[in-house]
Amino acid sequence: MIQISSYLHRDILDGVIRRWMYGDMRQNDRETVARLVHFNNLFVCRYLGILAESLFGGAHDGKTTFRRIARKGELKDLLIEHPPYRNERIDDLIRRYGSNPGHYYRETPFHGVLVCRTDGEGRRYAGSYRIKRARRIAEKAARRVVDHVFAAIRKSADTLAEGRARRIGIPRHELITSPEEMSQEFQCAEEGFLEDLRRKRPLEIQHGIAINDIGGIKIVWEDPSLDRLYEILQHAGCTIVEQEEHRGIYNAVNLTVRYGPPREAILASPVRGHILSYFQERGWDAESVNREFAEFVGSGEENVLLEIIVSTFQEMLESEIGRCMHEDRIMEQRAARPYRGHLARNIGYLLEYLFTLPEAPLAVTQSLPIRLWDRYLPDTFFEIMKDLFRIPTSGPLE
Repeated sequence: MIQISSYLHRDILDGVIRRWMYGDMRQNDRETVARLVHFNNLFVCRYLGILAESLFGGAHDGKTTFRRIARKGELKDLLIEHPPYRNERIDDLIRRYGSNPGHYYRETPFHGVLVCRTDGEGRRYAGSYRIKRARRIAEKAARRVVDHVFAAIRKSADTLAEGRARRIGIPRHELITSPEEMSQEFQCAEEGFLEDLRRKRPLEIQHGIAINDIGGIKIVWEDPSLDRLYEILQHAGCTIVEQEEHRGIYNAVNLTVRYGPPREAILASPVRGHILSYFQERGWDAESVNREFAEFVGSGEENVLLEIIVSTFQEMLESEIGRCMHEDRIMEQRAARPYRGHLARNIGYLLEYLFTLPEAPLAVTQSLPIRLWDRYLPDTFFEIMKDLFRIPTSGPLE
């Protein structure tokens, strides 16, 4: 159902998600999910770094430096530090940002790397690369699943309406349905879908849900022609599989590329940092972690898909501190969902729980705390996540 195409072993993760939607959690799922998420994130980080060095090195003759950051404010600051050109609009954006920086979501977490182009005038923003955070992966996956579930429920509701038209003896298009009847038919279809989940019947979501942008690169490109960029990408081992142009309030070219990560280079450095610590806390030694990671990479899919966003400096500036700030677009997406009932929220809760689980302490999770057919307040999910991280609940009562 869900193919996170920037990852390896996509079918295994898809299988876990499918089972969890039915409420079926197995004894080794926690270890499986932790291995999939941690090893994949390390894999994505390493191949993004290799590809970015090739891409930006080719674009700027190697005159680039890379710096890890944890907050979007550092990216926004670099954008305005040494603009490659100025005009009235750019000057106005920089002035507004400088007068009220807190308005621009500076504290947004960002698991990524800034790419700086160095010349005689100082550092300039050349681009960046990032891997989506666990919550954003869960949010995007949930939104895509909800869209498909909504379509399946709506199709079932249409079937109920067609049956009503047949009973009356009129064509479906002549059926006049009141808002109350439409709401009732949709509710009946939704309850039928939930019953299918509860009874573990096959879901009517036939085609796959592809998520191609867990790994992503942004590059500033002023040339109206992308021919040279295509040559650089081809030389780096990328094949363009989809190109989408955005024109209007947001102007950029989104490329989905297929890339064969160089396994030998990815495995050249040992596993270290928080990923090594995570597994060591669970009884693994460093040699075992590195052996498992090598096996994980070596047995995975040959190619991955990732997103490359291409825009001019001014359009990149607009997307960070201007008319189409990325954070504003995220908020608009959240507010514009057509289907926001209990099932939609539960799918979001379930997937956020799944992708957050690898970061939790050593608690033993025996069963899923969320079932899609039950109903929960947001407060309940808040308590579930507190329990996951062993945050004690203290109330006013003694």
